[in-house]
Amino acid sequence: MTGSFSVKIKSKNGQFIVKDLTAKTTIGELKAKVSQLTEVKEPQLHILAGFPPRPLDLSQNAHSISTIGVSSGETLIVEEKPANTAAYCLEDDEALARRLQAEEEEEQLRQVVAEATRTEGANGPQAPVELPSGSSGNFNGILLKKVVPADNSCLFTSIRFVLNGKIDNEGSEMMRHIIAQVVSADPQEFNDAVLGKSNSEYCTWIQKPDSWGGAIEVSILSNYYGIEIDVVDIQNAIINRFGEDKNYGLRVFLLFDGIHYDPLYMETVGGGAPATIFPIEELGVYHQAEQLANEAKSSRQFTNVDKFSLRCLQCDVMLVGQVQAQQHAKSTGHTNFGEI
Repeated sequence: MTGSFSVKIKSKNGQFIVKDLTAKTTIGELKAKVSQLTEVKEPQLHILAGFPPRPLDLSQNAHSISTIGVSSGETLIVEEKPANTAAYCLEDDEALARRLQAEEEEEQLRQVVAEATRTEGANGPQAPVELPSGSSGNFNGILLKKVVPADNSCLFTSIRFVLNGKIDNEGSEMMRHIIAQVVSADPQEFNDAVLGKSNSEYCTWIQKPDSWGGAIEVSILSNYYGIEIDVVDIQNAIINRFGEDKNYGLRVFLLFDGIHYDPLYMETVGGGAPATIFPIEELGVYHQAEQLANEAKSSRQFTNVDKFSLRCLQCDVMLVGQVQAQQHAKSTGHTNFGEI
């Protein structure tokens, strides 16, 4: 058929190809084809396209698919609306689009790490590693701190920076959601003793934007992305290696001062792009991180968690140190605190 083309369909029932479409194919005809392939009834079809994904207007059956932007090579995401709902509200569509975009971005980060790991394994430990945009395979340089906002999501912002070279907290919500999914799926490993609260309480708590991340969250994200995350603890002058037992080929570094995380990056001597992901075999980088921890401790560039001031964000009570905060949480059930 002259001028015909295909589009790709992603749905909960699998991926499909819709063939023999043309610019004159109607929206009604497209809906019939998609419904047959995905087994989603036409009245419940909810189709998104583009990046970030946006919902298509399927209300005009007689109009051609070109009027809603469907063209050759397009990928359509098919969701199923509840049968008892006449239409999705705009807010629901936007929330769904944001979630799908966030999921896509997280998958891209995982692919970055996976590809870098494959390249490092194929070329050997001495060869430059293919790193994400903004990184470099040249490890002759100085390890430096990149300051990120102290907004209760510094851990997630720092991890995103070392994986994609950007400072943003757009992915913090999805990271929290990923952690909650992992914890919820394994209540035996993530029990009350480990979490300090019930599994369900933790899953609700970690998804709040003012909840701080720590060792549990670092461990889960290390496993999720398939990369060792080394936390340089400058209060104790040690490096805690999360994922060390998994024998990952690559590592990233975060700096921790007692309450706040910042990512570490290498400013290379040759003036190239900064490096944030390093082969495990690059011991020179690790030794620089150790030296940085010792120097920071000597100059007391850390926050003493027993003496820093906090405010309960739920009742405005002023507290000093993590012990008081823990006691207050135990007696009141309040768990949201902000540093003063």
